[in-house]
Amino acid sequence: MSSNSIEVLEQAGVRYLYFSAEWIQGAMRIQRPNALELAYTREMMAGLLLRDAPWPRDVLLVGLGAGSLAKFIYHKLPHARITVVEIDPQVEVVARLHFKLPDDPLRLRVVIGDGARFLLQDGGQYDYILVDGFDKNGKAGVLDTEPFYQACRARLSDRGLFCVNLLGRSRGFASSKNRIACAFDDQAFVFPSCDSGNAIAFARGGEPVDTTIDELMARADALRKETGLNLTPTVHRLRDEGCLLRNRLVF
Repeated sequence: MSSNSIEVLEQAGVRYLYFSAEWIQGAMRIQRPNALELAYTREMMAGLLLRDAPWPRDVLLVGLGAGSLAKFIYHKLPHARITVVEIDPQVEVVARLHFKLPDDPLRLRVVIGDGARFLLQDGGQYDYILVDGFDKNGKAGVLDTEPFYQACRARLSDRGLFCVNLLGRSRGFASSKNRIACAFDDQAFVFPSCDSGNAIAFARGGEPVDTTIDELMARADALRKETGLNLTPTVHRLRDEGCLLRNRLVF
């Protein structure tokens, strides 16, 4: 199936969403439609390791793609309300037709519009803001600017966390890190790159993140039992790559 530059292809039991021949924008294993198929989407949920449950209550997603994050949160975190901002109306149509995006506007609201403009105009506060927006050339555009990151910070609750998918092996990666650090007054942390080359950056609202490796492992174990999401390899990678200071993750 294709629509303008949007393509949906299947291979080995996995359905993929492409905006161009080079960039996978999302994936769904047909036998497990609500699981997170791509490694970087699993890592974007690592905020669940950084705050005690029940968290988050209100979630904002900038960029819908195949709806993987929205579906996981909807099905696995039933206490959460989700708002998705997607600039391309065709992406929403494809997500509903081909990727089983739920139709439940009371818990999952899809807004068609510009994510940066939405953040400036919306008065809401969010516990978790996740940004995963790229065009067909893999460019984030305004979604990778300091004013946008500042707007995200202004919309975080006191326990809020901001999360963004960065292309960790791209030439602009260091600049992206610096913009996030400036917008959040260095209250940010970048996970080491996944095998795919994606790096996930986190930043916080008011309440600091201060957690031990034992707490991270305990939360990862509970999360795997409750949702099927296994973030234990992420905790091991943080430890093995020297990202923890005295076995603590603090920012």
